[in-house]
Amino acid sequence: MIKLIKRVSVISIIMAVVFMVIQVVSDLYLPTLTSNIINNGVATGDIDYIWKTGFYMIGFSLISIIAALGNTYFATRESQKLGQKLRSDIYQKVENFSSRSFDKFGTASLITRTTNDVNQIQMVTQMFLRMMINAPITLIGASFLAYQKDAQLTRIFLVVIPIMLVLVGGIMYFAVPLFKSMQKKTDRLNLVFREGLTGVRVIRAFDKTDYEANRFDEANKDYTHTAIKVNTIVALMMPLMTLIMSGTNIAITWFGGHYIAEMTLEVGNLIAFMTYAMQILISFMMLSMIFVMVPRAQASADRINEVLNEEDEILDPKTPATLSLQGDQATLTFDHVAYRYQGAEKLALEDIDFQAKSGDFVAIIGGTGSGKTTLVNLLPRLYDVESGAIKINGINIAEITQHNLREVVGFVPQKAVLFSGTIRENMKYGKPDATDEEIWQALEIAQAKDFVSELADGLDSRVEQGGGNFSGGQRQRLAIARALVKQADVYVFDDSFSALDFKTDANLRAALKRDMQDSIMVVVAQRVSTVMDADTILVLDEGQLVGKGTHESLMADNETYQEIVSSQLREEDLA
Repeated sequence: MIKLIKRVSVISIIMAVVFMVIQVVSDLYLPTLTSNIINNGVATGDIDYIWKTGFYMIGFSLISIIAALGNTYFATRESQKLGQKLRSDIYQKVENFSSRSFDKFGTASLITRTTNDVNQIQMVTQMFLRMMINAPITLIGASFLAYQKDAQLTRIFLVVIPIMLVLVGGIMYFAVPLFKSMQKKTDRLNLVFREGLTGVRVIRAFDKTDYEANRFDEANKDYTHTAIKVNTIVALMMPLMTLIMSGTNIAITWFGGHYIAEMTLEVGNLIAFMTYAMQILISFMMLSMIFVMVPRAQASADRINEVLNEEDEILDPKTPATLSLQGDQATLTFDHVAYRYQGAEKLALEDIDFQAKSGDFVAIIGGTGSGKTTLVNLLPRLYDVESGAIKINGINIAEITQHNLREVVGFVPQKAVLFSGTIRENMKYGKPDATDEEIWQALEIAQAKDFVSELADGLDSRVEQGGGNFSGGQRQRLAIARALVKQADVYVFDDSFSALDFKTDANLRAALKRDMQDSIMVVVAQRVSTVMDADTILVLDEGQLVGKGTHESLMADNETYQEIVSSQLREEDLA
């Protein structure tokens, strides 16, 4: 946690300390002034002294209020700025995560770490800049001043303080493990809730509404029971502290009364001592609250640091080459590429070797799990190859920055993702300065112009989160158009035509071949009809390239491709 708090401005910490010292000194001086009024004013009937000292008390009270406001300002500002920095750093870190890192943490856990865990750090930082400074200074100052007022009465603290330490230690012993478990249970609750929202259609289709509701109730009850237990334990602190403080007051009053009767203690000093005693006990209470909250914040800090310290698997070279758009001179080369998922014994891709040039339509086909998506994910460096090399325009993509690489590669993933906003905003995602003419041209190639032009607001039509107000086929066509708006040498379509009907699929492929002659098209497909007219078809089977050629050549001599074609033809005949 110290590593995170180091992000707080040193100047702000100094200012918070200065204001807090002023506040504490002012607060500590007030009981002495009260004692002086009683001993030197009330007891002697000196009205002028009472007025004079009363104005001093008002002055010190105002100074205390101003100092408290100054301390609160710096404490609040720095805690909120720290939260802002942490959220920003986590988001930027996660944006550069590899797919493996995403799988390691999980979306629900990352959301919890960015919200709940950061809030814990903010709260403890603010407590640190207020209570953690206030409590020790008050404790030391009040103890010294109480001893000055009457040394005999301070022996009461020899009994009270050990009792308080045992109380705080016992509460921490039981509460801290529960606070840590609550973080994990919050992750679990968010995970179940998120799955229930994103998978609501599947849940209803399988009539599993009651099952998912029970699943959520179990996670919710588990979290609730833990929260009730830990808050009940912590809640015991306040009444027990009040009991101790009340007992301390009784003891001070009892012994102080005897000392007054014996003429060894003045009434004003007794009242001042009681005030200092309360300040001492309240300081212990503040410290105990900090000791309870710090372990909880430490658990949050560990979870945040776990994200921030995650090593980047895909790194930019220290002295990168520069890859520029080549248009009709573009080339793509897979030079005996192999890839293995982390921890796997078997290669996911082995000895993938092919070349393509501008205007080529490269199709990739194969059974489920054959490595099609893995292969195209290597192009924008979502993964890095284990051996071999991928070259665009003759330059190894490992020798250029990821930003530079993704400037020349257009990518449409399996799942069409649209962002909330307007169609125009989504189309400009890869090219912010795109003109309406360029957007309409991309929409026309993607076979989306007709339905977009029919919308009342055209390009300004709203897109709901995830594109939920469009059909699956419309989302795919908009995602394809978004990639085409951006000028690139290589366009990758990862099974991006799957939701299109056969006619739209055929029209889209024809438009791509006709209008995108200056680029290389790499298409992953399940349908034979999608790949039949490709310039090069790559046939994958269990990560190996078992066939390469045109439809006609593969039909002549490739058994795997023949099986795929014949199985789909039979299915179409049955339909």
